[in-house]
Amino acid sequence: MSSDDQHAGLADELAARSDDELTELLIERPDLASPTPQGTRVLAQRALSAASLALAGEDLDVLAVAVLEQAIALGSRSTAKTKRPSVAKIVKALSGRADADAIRARIDLLRRRAILWGDKTSLCAGEHVESAMPWRSSHLTGPMAGRTGEEIAALIADLDERPRELLETLARGPALGRSRDAAPDADPSTPVAQLISSGLLARVDNQTVELPPMVGAVIRDGPAWRTDDLTPPPLHEPGLKPRFPAKAVDAAAGGEALELIRHLTSLINVLGATPAAVLRSGALGVRELRRLAKLTGIETGRVAFLIELAGYLRIIDAGFPEPPPPNDSGEQAFAPTSTADTWMHQPRERQWLSLADAWLHMPRRAWQVGDPDRDGNAMATLSAELHDAYAPIQRQLILSTLAHADPAVAVSPDAVLANLHWHRPRQIRRFSRRLVAETLREAREIGLVAHDALTTVGRAYTVEPPADADPADADAAVLAAMRAVLPEPVDHFLTQADLTLTVPGPMTPELAEQVELVADLESGGAASVYRITPESVRRALDAGRSSNELLSMFTTHSRTPVPQSLSYLIEDVARKHGQLRVGVASAFIRCEDSTVLAAVLRSPAAEPLALRALAPTVAISPSEVREVIDQLRAAGFAPAGEDSSGAVVDLRERGSRVTVSRARRQSQPRRSAPSAEQLRSVVGRIRSTDRAAAATPVRTTSTSTPVRATGGGESATALIQLALRAHRRLRVGYVDAQGSASRHVVTPKVLGAGQLVAVEDGSDTEQRFSLHRLTSVELLDA
Repeated sequence: MSSDDQHAGLADELAARSDDELTELLIERPDLASPTPQGTRVLAQRALSAASLALAGEDLDVLAVAVLEQAIALGSRSTAKTKRPSVAKIVKALSGRADADAIRARIDLLRRRAILWGDKTSLCAGEHVESAMPWRSSHLTGPMAGRTGEEIAALIADLDERPRELLETLARGPALGRSRDAAPDADPSTPVAQLISSGLLARVDNQTVELPPMVGAVIRDGPAWRTDDLTPPPLHEPGLKPRFPAKAVDAAAGGEALELIRHLTSLINVLGATPAAVLRSGALGVRELRRLAKLTGIETGRVAFLIELAGYLRIIDAGFPEPPPPNDSGEQAFAPTSTADTWMHQPRERQWLSLADAWLHMPRRAWQVGDPDRDGNAMATLSAELHDAYAPIQRQLILSTLAHADPAVAVSPDAVLANLHWHRPRQIRRFSRRLVAETLREAREIGLVAHDALTTVGRAYTVEPPADADPADADAAVLAAMRAVLPEPVDHFLTQADLTLTVPGPMTPELAEQVELVADLESGGAASVYRITPESVRRALDAGRSSNELLSMFTTHSRTPVPQSLSYLIEDVARKHGQLRVGVASAFIRCEDSTVLAAVLRSPAAEPLALRALAPTVAISPSEVREVIDQLRAAGFAPAGEDSSGAVVDLRERGSRVTVSRARRQSQPRRSAPSAEQLRSVVGRIRSTDRAAAATPVRTTSTSTPVRATGGGESATALIQLALRAHRRLRVGYVDAQGSASRHVVTPKVLGAGQLVAVEDGSDTEQRFSLHRLTSVELLDA
């Protein structure tokens, strides 16, 4: 069948479809709609092109590929209609490997997408139909068809060293290889010829071979392909009961989310106090990563994951920290931004939402930190080597696969991988066992997966919103799911005699601020433990709290009696706190007790601070207030800062911040899919062009020349007026404001004000054509 015959045959089939069927074709193959095809013949030419067929076959599953292979093998491109395959022949050829109804459904899918066309007795395919397949040879209907993974492994085990090395090379790299030994008349003793004869390699042409995907899966130790059974692999055993109830799965997800938020908050505080150096490449080095892991008490891999999330959200960025931290080098460093302060003061569900959104849309793979790059060097956190634009798509596909399992039922990574390979065989090389396992691990840390099952929040992310839906509505649905699984904040704690506080859950923001001010976190989790020390009490007093306020806070929020030891500790620290007052001279020290000030002047801190007494109760220092307070505390005193009015001021370190100099990094979104209404408009223009091409113009009596005028001048106007008087139809060529040319068959109604008002054939709607945009006007037969 020639190329022109293929175009004509498919064009006739497309022209016979209804408008709804054509719209459905454009929905499934949106690339065909842009720019608007000039008729069904142009539409057919595009549909048969190799590039468009490759896009159409992107999401074909294994059974659809097997049907396509079988159609090609049975002669769908034959010139003789009697030799073309029928639906019954394809069903018979694949019987025993798949259900007949499922095979017919795949045939209907291929016909609906215009990859195949014809009736039940004769199916056709274009010359570039192989572009829709995920491989170059017929593997599902070839020598390996019907063999199990164990049989393929046994064949590989019997090979000599050289043939096995060739297979391993093709399994690690591209599946295609070139060799002069691929020809049918090559020496049969060569490794390539032996592999072809055994079916472990497939011949593409005389110089090209291809590794069958099921052989590659065995060599890579992946889930074996069952080509003897073309049904989709199950995610789990039918009717399997979950190990944990759905509420327990969601509760575990909520706990993971709270832990992630706590760890990121700790990391922000550490980076604010000690920013991390920036490598020459702009990344964060291994030494700094280990230092942050040690200071936060979080393992290195999780710190890298947190930094990648925070970097994507611009919670952390590179810049010049302000104020400069101690031992500042004057160079750029990674530190929190003002966005970090905004994030830390948001409700828990909002914090969770931002982190989950960042993970789903981040075009980077944090789990590859430390892996060797192309040069053999370890990839650093925030390095350019971690960028992968396909990463968000893979995460969404993995979550969508889990969504097909029964709620709360655990699914193994191998089951997810096998399912992905079956539904998207074109992506078999992109989905490895490690990628799926690491993605599921990150999903657990984010709280979208728990106990190997998709959580309620994870399912909310897999729901496809309508095309015209407001993004805020989708966020509202996810936020509602997050609120439902997060534990209710508590406004109380249990005070123990060993000066610890046990908090049975996440605290309300008001209580968290007070507890974190007066106590230090000792262990986090669902129930956190805080320890009260003299230093932590002094920190609260430095912030302006009085001893009475602290005791009142403990009495109000403690569900257990406040131990006497805690009262004594607070009163003892408060009694010493603030006897010395430090202000600005650069700094001054005042004390109502001259004996205490005399002790200060005799202390080791006096010399480095260059203290000088102005009166028995007042001394001054050229050092900064912060340094004076630190030196006095190191000498064993308990000073407090004050302002010009004598009020105690909060001198706690707020940490360094950097200015966000760049916009948040986002993956470039793909062009949004056209709506169904837009595609119906495209179908209308295709029909209009077909009608215009089929219309017969009026010809002059003396010659066979059509009665025609070009442009929008006087001759075109006269011809339109003639059609109005004679009640005749016109075929007009028109170029719209976007420069798109089209042809229309219309019945003119009104001519005036530089416009033609007419009704197009096949429509009852009046359209307006500007005369200066008309390229041609032809009078048609009645």
